[in-house]
Amino acid sequence: MSEPDVLDEVTPELVRRVEAALAEDRSEDVRSLLAGLSATGQASIIEQIAEPERDKLVGILKKDLDPETLIELDEEVLEDVLDQLDSKDIAAAARELETDDAAAIIEELPEEERREVLAALPAAERAEIESALAYPEDTAGRLMQRSLVKIPDSWTVGEVIDHCREASDLPDDVYDIFVVDPEGRLRGSVPLGRMLRTKRPVPIVDIVDPDIPSVPASADQVEVAHLFRDKNLVSCPVVDQRGRLEGVIMVDDVVDVIDEEAEEDILRMGGVGIDDMHAPPVRTARLRAVWLTVNLATAILASLVIGQFEGAIEKIVALAVLMPIVASMGGNAGTQTVTVAVRALATGQLTAANALRFIAKEAAVGGLNGMIFALVMGAAVVAWYGDWRLGAVIGAAMICNLIAAALAGTLIPLGLQKFGVDPAVSSTVFLTTVTDVIGFLAFLGLATAFLL
Repeated sequence: MSEPDVLDEVTPELVRRVEAALAEDRSEDVRSLLAGLSATGQASIIEQIAEPERDKLVGILKKDLDPETLIELDEEVLEDVLDQLDSKDIAAAARELETDDAAAIIEELPEEERREVLAALPAAERAEIESALAYPEDTAGRLMQRSLVKIPDSWTVGEVIDHCREASDLPDDVYDIFVVDPEGRLRGSVPLGRMLRTKRPVPIVDIVDPDIPSVPASADQVEVAHLFRDKNLVSCPVVDQRGRLEGVIMVDDVVDVIDEEAEEDILRMGGVGIDDMHAPPVRTARLRAVWLTVNLATAILASLVIGQFEGAIEKIVALAVLMPIVASMGGNAGTQTVTVAVRALATGQLTAANALRFIAKEAAVGGLNGMIFALVMGAAVVAWYGDWRLGAVIGAAMICNLIAAALAGTLIPLGLQKFGVDPAVSSTVFLTTVTDVIGFLAFLGLATAFLL
């Protein structure tokens, strides 16, 4: 068996077997096929089969569905699955999940069903989930889980160890012990390994690390992700305005945030607002039509520029053949630059402090590539048409457009961010307009000036 087969528990063959069992109403076979899968594996199966079979599969699994599967599902698929479950089933799943995950599931429900699910939960769990839902989406308050080891600063190491052995409400995975004062304010943390190596009579405050980073519950989840990356954190405490410990964010949730943010940037740069792979065709078409409309407007602008040089194109037909090359090279070069710029802005690597240096570097890269491809394309045009002046014109236009593309690829994202617009959303659209207009204007303008 090859390595990919070992790593991938959901193979095309398994999906086909599940589909065949569903088509033949072999419920027990379906349960058997999914029984050995992880939550991620179950989610992958549910996402890969068609909607009618998906509804049938959820109907068969119901109580056998791993609650963790719900948090692994694509948003569109999750809505469909939740429609197949009643309030008691969702409440039962919520009881098995961490507070942040349960809140994320319940948030997707209609208001009336949400109240029914919350009413079916024990009072303590309901209060925690309602508290989580009170925080804005994409904040630390929504990411944090309330289940953690919080101990008073007056205890000894031995008392902490005894508490961890006897308490029944501790999280399954513990990396850090959080120490608080009598008012509940965070004093620091103790890594589990350090505590286990310390003798029992030692006061816990003697081994506490008081300089651990913490975040307010209102912090944006992207800032939290940057903190985890920069500090190499496994967990991070969340505090209120008075410094009192409210919860903890774990690295697995931050990995999800990083994945979501990267996915959003990629989709937005392609003019797609959301991951619409599982959305109905009509909704997908409607979502994509917005940026296609903007692209149409920019294409018309480029066409108007070309229209100003109809006479030149009629006299020199070669211009019509060659001008897409100039625009295309500029577009591709600009896309390379804007991709680097948007990602650097998202990760905090590109700031006001180094923006000028970044712009200068990209302009230099654009100029160097412009000269290289000007020589290549100029020589090709001379060999093709036997006209050194036409070769010189396309070479000069290539240099102009690649430098313009580099400048646009840096200045557009920086400008959009300064005005509070997500650079990933519309940078590519504006970039295409600049490279098309500059490319056509430079090539056709130079051709009109020097060839006619």
